[in-house]
Order: sequence, then structure tokens, then C-alpha cells
Amino acid sequence: MTTTFLRPVTGFIGKTFVITEFELRKLRHDFTELVTRALQPALWLLIFGQVFARSGAMHTGNIPYLDFIAPGILAQSVLFVAIFYGINVIWERDLGIVQKFLVSPTPRAALVLGKGFSAGFRTLSQAVIVYGLSLLLGVKLNWNPLALLNVLLIVILAATLFSTFSLIIACIVKTRERFMGVGQVLTMPLFFASNAIYPTNIMPGWLQTVSHLNPLTYVVDALRTSMLSGSPTTFGLSIDYAVILVTTGILVIIGARLYSRLAT
Repeated sequence: MTTTFLRPVTGFIGKTFVITEFELRKLRHDFTELVTRALQPALWLLIFGQVFARSGAMHTGNIPYLDFIAPGILAQSVLFVAIFYGINVIWERDLGIVQKFLVSPTPRAALVLGKGFSAGFRTLSQAVIVYGLSLLLGVKLNWNPLALLNVLLIVILAATLFSTFSLIIACIVKTRERFMGVGQVLTMPLFFASNAIYPTNIMPGWLQTVSHLNPLTYVVDALRTSMLSGSPTTFGLSIDYAVILVTTGILVIIGARLYSRLAT
């Protein structure tokens, strides 16, 4: 009985990671992608972060502003990389790869989740970049192995969440031009309506409400709790993980239902 129950589950997990491995193989053909991604977090930490840290305009309690912003910039980097991942799906549609996936016995949810995980593993380079810059800038990082593992897990889950959201957008708009427009419209509100570069308690009431509905806020809170030494959590890691996992699960279900629309 147990074996009969586990077989579909293990089969689903196996097919998910086959798709993940297939997507990650593409990195062998373009390692420059990983290098160019270093520019954005470097600009935010080295210019924006240091200027605002010197100005004293942001009141972040007992946490220096550079320490406060480092986890937010990591979350932002993950968001910006993952939210444009859907354009790859449109390319695959144009090349006929989506049609091949659709006629395979792989469940649609495994296709969507596998692609999401591949985006998660790709964004781990962002964590390395932000940690390196944070070291140079004197940010008080938490080097506890469990905390580091937590950061890696949050980065993968956050990228899975936002890349799945990106895939849903790609399934709806279907063209690269529309996708780029929608992607650019969505990234900045998600970023600025979160606690990435300023605490939520300085926001107006309506924006605090929006921030609490924004999954990026919980990603930042989880990263800030794990990355920094002695940083208090706003919501609690259990709530952060719950929001990220539930949101990802809902998006995977929606993405699996819409994926077939790419072929039409």
C-alpha cells in the first residue's frame, strides 16, 4: 500500500528534477549571464546603500543601513532575475520545444516546478555576489551553517515563486514584446512595495497593507533574519516560509493549467 502511494510521488519528483537539470545545462553555453548579473546588486550596495547610509535618512533601529539593505538587495536581485525567466518559455514555444514537452508523459506541474527550481539554482550566484560585496562593506553577516543553509533555501524558493509567476505571465501574453512590457511594470511595484530598502513602519498605512500582501516582503524578512547577526524578525520564519510555500504552490497549480496555452 505504501509503495503504491509513494510511486507517483517519487515519479513526480524525479521528473521535476529532470526538467531542472535540462534547464541548468543551458548555463554551459553562456556563463557571461552569471557575470552580468553582478552589476545590479553592486550598483545598489556600493552607490545607493552607501549614500543613504551616510545621509542618515533611513531609521532602521539598531541595524546599520548597509546591513539592513543587504538582504533586501539579494531579494531584489532574485526577483529581477526570476521575473524575466518567462521569456525563455516564449523562446521555447517559438523553437517548438514547448510542443515536445506537452506530448511527453511529464505532468504539467512537474514541468512548471522544474523550470522554477532551475531559476532558483541559477540565482544562487546572486547570493555569492551579495555576500562578497557585503563582506567588503563590513556588513555583520551571520556565518552560522544553519543560517547559510536557510539563505540558500530561501533564495531557491523565492526564485521558484517569481519565475513561476513569470511563466504565468508568458502563458497569458504569449509574445516577447508584451512580456517585457508587463515584466517591467510589475518588478518595480513589487520591489518598492516591500521592506527591501526601508522598514514598513515608515510607510503610509495603505502601503503597509500592500506590503503585507506582497510575497517579496516575506522573502526579505526571512533573508534578513538569516543573513544578519542579531536581526529581529518581523513576522517569524515560520510565517515567512508558509507564505512563500503556499504562494508558490498556488502559482504552480495555475501555471500547470495555463502551460498548454503556449502551444496555441
